[in-house]
Amino acid sequence: MAKLRTAYFCQNCGSQYSQWMGQCKNCGEWNTLVEEIVEKTPQKSLSPSKTKQSVINIIEVEAIEEPRIKTPSDELNRVLGGGIVLGSVTLIGGEPGIGKSTLLLQLALKMKKKIFYVSGEESASQIKMRADRLADIKNPNCFLYTETSLEKILHEAKKLEPDFVIIDSIQTLQSQLIESSPGTVSQIRECSNEIIKYAKEYNVPVFLVGHITKDGQIAGPKVLEHMVDVVLNFDGDRNHLFRLLRANKNRFGSTAEIGIYEMVSQGLKEIKNPSEILITKKFEELSGNSVAVTLEGNRPMLLEIQALVSTAVYGTPQRSCTGFDSKRLNMLLAVLEKRAGFQLGAKDVFLNITGGIKTDDPALDLAVVASILSSNEDIAISEHYCFAGEIGLSGEIRPIAQAEQRITEAEKLGYEKIFISNLNKLPKKKFGIKIEEVSKVEDFHERLF
Repeated sequence: MAKLRTAYFCQNCGSQYSQWMGQCKNCGEWNTLVEEIVEKTPQKSLSPSKTKQSVINIIEVEAIEEPRIKTPSDELNRVLGGGIVLGSVTLIGGEPGIGKSTLLLQLALKMKKKIFYVSGEESASQIKMRADRLADIKNPNCFLYTETSLEKILHEAKKLEPDFVIIDSIQTLQSQLIESSPGTVSQIRECSNEIIKYAKEYNVPVFLVGHITKDGQIAGPKVLEHMVDVVLNFDGDRNHLFRLLRANKNRFGSTAEIGIYEMVSQGLKEIKNPSEILITKKFEELSGNSVAVTLEGNRPMLLEIQALVSTAVYGTPQRSCTGFDSKRLNMLLAVLEKRAGFQLGAKDVFLNITGGIKTDDPALDLAVVASILSSNEDIAISEHYCFAGEIGLSGEIRPIAQAEQRITEAEKLGYEKIFISNLNKLPKKKFGIKIEEVSKVEDFHERLF
């Protein structure tokens, strides 16, 4: 019979301690240690393995391409690197109500496979109501199971023999081998380990939904993210329609790709060309608006930047940003005042990236400065202009990565001129868009207006 012992686990990082203490030594958080009963099995004597393992040179190893399942969602296929790998375990996290369950339910209803959808948070009738809302998507081989017992779920999965398993969520599962509440570190670790064993043994891909903490991290031990094959992050602003799907970890592909969805009444709709939706092209006579060519992963995208510069009414100038780093905005304002001579220290500056998109691409600097200068002088920027460039502390326009992709995207959407750094090494081929090369902020102002 296995012996039971007590241990203390940090609910923030998953560190284990033999006795209680006020502060976790690993993550530094206070009052996060909780006592849990864990199972301790007697150690078995080590014996040589019956299967012979030999040392092999890496050059002699044959590269085998992993078989993948193509999903009906091209955006999800892009993020996963071409599809779902058989036997893989994917963890998807995001804020409550962002659309994790909707995304996976749409996937289950659209795929022509036998799907085993396990929910520990919703009843079967609630899931059916949500499925009816997702237009006329039907899958006769989608089976629901509302259960939180890990042993019962694995028993039904082995009996059903599905092609694909979805578990919503990992924090609701509970194993009988661990005498602690669902969602604790030991329960998440034990349940995840058994699910991964099932996925690898039966070669069935599994999707796990994970809750996140107030810091935006997936709740539970950090080892959970190390155990799974793919970690996806589904984020966005719930007050806006757009959702971004990113891969923080992917053993079978790149982590540079993103998927973009729009939340509508019928569920999540894929955005094939986000630039056409995010750009309104209705600001011909309005100052303070510009278009930036940015990159999300390897995907070029055009964003509309709005700025408003006005005299500080309350004495102390205000600096407000939506979707852009406020510290970087302060740096750009200091560069404009110090290097280019623009008196902005006594003025309010408000900056907004439309569509609820948040990005930290330094190539947005040039478009941000263009919007600020346009609003400050109340002169509208031509709707046929776009911008891509990073600004340094000395006022120089620095080169950007993957400039050719950005230029091609702007050309495809019909823009006539793009402002970039003169230090970018562009191919000698001719582009259908005029390239305006600039070197300093003061030169940029003269050539913009």
